[in-house]
Formats: sequence, C-alpha cells, structure tokens
Amino acid sequence: MSYVDEVIDLVVKQNPAQPEFHQAVKEVMESLRVVIEQNEEAYRRDAVLERLVNPERQLIFRVPWVDDKGQVQVNTAYRVQFNSAIGPYKGGLRLHPSVNLGIIKFLGFEQIFKNSLTGLPIGGGKGGSDFDPKGKSDREIMAFCQSFMTELCKYIGADTDVPAGDIGTGAREIGYMFGQYKRIRGVYEGVLTGKGLSYGGSLARTEATGYGLLYLTTEMLKCNGHDIAGKTVAVSGAGNVAIYAIQKAQQLGAKPVTCSDSTGWIYDPEGIDVALLKEVKEVKRARLTEYAAARPSAQYHDKAAEGTTVWSVKCDVALPCATQNELLLEDAKQLVANGCIAVAEGANMPTTIEATEYLQANGVLFAPGKAANAGGVATSALEMSQNSERLSWTFEEVDGKLKNIMVNIFHNLDDAAKRYGKEGNYVVGANIAGFEKVVNAMTAQGIV
Repeated sequence: MSYVDEVIDLVVKQNPAQPEFHQAVKEVMESLRVVIEQNEEAYRRDAVLERLVNPERQLIFRVPWVDDKGQVQVNTAYRVQFNSAIGPYKGGLRLHPSVNLGIIKFLGFEQIFKNSLTGLPIGGGKGGSDFDPKGKSDREIMAFCQSFMTELCKYIGADTDVPAGDIGTGAREIGYMFGQYKRIRGVYEGVLTGKGLSYGGSLARTEATGYGLLYLTTEMLKCNGHDIAGKTVAVSGAGNVAIYAIQKAQQLGAKPVTCSDSTGWIYDPEGIDVALLKEVKEVKRARLTEYAAARPSAQYHDKAAEGTTVWSVKCDVALPCATQNELLLEDAKQLVANGCIAVAEGANMPTTIEATEYLQANGVLFAPGKAANAGGVATSALEMSQNSERLSWTFEEVDGKLKNIMVNIFHNLDDAAKRYGKEGNYVVGANIAGFEKVVNAMTAQGIV
C-alpha cells in the first residue's frame, strides 16, 4: 500500500465519526500523491504526513452561561491548533449548532494550506462551539462570549494563536470576546481579528473574503481567455462572503442574479440589489422573503417546498458562498448543462468531491476554497501587522494588498499544477503550493 493510502486509512481509523475531516484529508492527499510519491522514502521516514494530519493540540471545554430567564445553559467548545510551522495558529471561531470536533478539524486542516497560500506567516487553526447566536439577546450573546473566552484565553495570544470570526461570529461577538480577553490577561494586543475599527480592526476586513474571491476568479478567467465583465453570476449564501462577492462582481461589470439562506433562495433577473440585501440581512437580520417582498423583479423559491437550488439558474460563473457540501453532483451536472464556465468556492469545501471531479472533467474552471476564499484570512493577517505596528492603513492600501495577494495565489497554484504536469487542475495546484511551503518549514525545524 502506498504511503498516501496508509495515511488516509489511519485518519479514518483514528478519527471515527468525523466524515468532514476524512473528506478534507482524502481530497488533499489524493491531489498531493504526485508530489509525495517523488519523495516517499524521506517523507515516510520522517512521518511527515502523520504529523501533518495530527493537530499539534486539540482543546475541548464546556461553556456554562446564564440565559435571560435565569436558566444555566452549557455548550461545548473547541479550539484545534493544527500546525504552527510557518507562524502562529490562525483561523476563525464558528458558532453554530452543527459544530463538532470533526468539522473543526476539517476546517483547521484546510486552514493550514489556505494560510500557506497567502504567503503570510500564519499557521493553521480553527475553533468554535455548538452555541447558536440566532434568537439570542445581546446580553445572552455577551454571557456566552465572556464564558467562552474565560477558558480560551489560556491558550491564545498575538504570537501564539490569533482567532477570527466565522459563521455566527461577527463584529459583536468578537468585541465581547476581545473585551473579556483584555480584562483577564491585562494586555491590549492583536489577539483577535475582525475587530471593530475603534479598537484595532482593519478597514476592508468585512469585504475581504468576498472581494478576494472575485479578484482570484477574475484572474483565473483572464488567464483562460475570459472577461468577468458581462458574465451572469450565481451566488449561494446571503452572509458576509456572499454579500461582498455580489457587490464586487457588480463593480467589475458582472451580473449576480441569485443569493440564498437556510430556508430559500432568490432569483433576480435584473441583478441582486446589494443595498436591499444588506438591509434585509445585516440590519434586520431577516429572511430573504423580505427581499422578495420589497423587490418586484425578484422570485423567491422555498428550498423545502421545491427542492431547488441557485445552481438551477443559467449562469456563466458559480460562486458557492454558504457552507460545506452544498454543491452536489446533480448541481454540477445542471451547471455544466447550462453552460457554466467557472466555479470558485467562497465557502470552505462547499463542493463535494464527486461534483468537483465532474466539473473538472467537463472543462469547467474550478478554484478551490483554500485559494479562492483566502482573502479573509489574508486580511486578518494584515490586521495583525497593523496591530503589531500600532498603525491603521487606508481602505485603498488594504484592498490593494488584498488584490495583489489573491492574484499571486492564483499564479502560485497555476505554476504548481504546471510543474507536476497537472495544468488547469487548480485543486491540485493549490494543495501542492500550500503543502510545499509548510513541509519545508516542518523539515527545517526538526521532528517536533
């Protein structure tokens, strides 16, 4: 049995009931096979892959807090510090009922390669809790965040582990967590990113993941003879990534016509009204039914009643920006049948392996999330730099650096794919480019 297959089997055996983690490891390892087989003896001797798939540290703890009725609630929280070979652990905190150790490990493992691709000195980590912020009062959110940070603060720091936001963790939650960290540790440092502008946050951080997605997608299209201007774009999600991907797509001359949330989706043939979408989602925190009610051109589709998705709409470019495994094989077939030329992942692993392979086999340009959505963590690293220097850069400065990073990411993964005879396979290219930097650092630092 090959070294790659041994490690995949080992991961499944050692991490039962963690299908998302198994999926992430298998996808990465399969695409790295061509690299690993060239260095198999040395990698096996040094157990490089075993060290890569085993987190340096896994933290699991309870979070007790009191709700508005005086009832004590208890949630489970996680922080997986996966790999620090190239810098402090860096990765978001997800607050969602679906959170478990397997999902956090999948996200943390992906983060190693994503962070490596940015070219910035940040390692891979991820965390979160099964706490659901939806329907909670601000006081309840604060009570949870303060209890959560009371335990987490023992294991993080500006030069150790710098968490950020993720699903369910926005500026409000980051603010409460930062305040509690400062209160307990007695230091004012850049320990969290995604902070408010009044206390060390970075301009363009809110827009970064969505904008970065479009910068990389535009470069991928351009290098393959296409122009983003005039293209019809299907977007899933209606959170931070989706909203700013839609906004930047419009600025670049494209026409985004869809968005979605957990209950349904919108098709707006005149193009999504970004101001209205922000009002519904960021201000009112309401469902997309309110968008449809306020926009005569919009058609609302109930996901449960119809069983349809945004991928049924005819488009040139598809941007999955919601959650993992949302774009399935049947969706990929529909996109191909409708003439879609490019798919770029705004979320983490939103496309199943079967769907990814079908898209690639049918000539669709495919940019994986670890590259395409790296703009968020890249700008988080830029926030860390500003905090360390006690400086604040302008929006234009940060946006310019972000664009350069995303363009460089595309060319790095494109070059890596070409070097190993996999031209056009950007999944393989991204994994190889991220892997090479991390493994070189691991090897240089000895068996640790």
